[in-house]
Amino acid sequence: MCEANAYLRKEGEPDELFLEMVDRVVPCEDGLLLEDIFGKRKIIKAKIVELALVDHKIILERM
Repeated sequence: MCEANAYLRKEGEPDELFLEMVDRVVPCEDGLLLEDIFGKRKIIKAKIVELALVDHKIILERM
């Protein structure tokens, strides 16, 4: 499987799970559109801080 879990990073706190099994990340006017393997979509005004592909993690930080 090639999907990853997306996490929100907040300074001084553990990373918080935002969306599991993310298949697509698409930049859009409102920030980032994340879509999981089941078609569930979430939009977040954030930037990508880190892609840890071997660990299947996408680390995001709110803008």
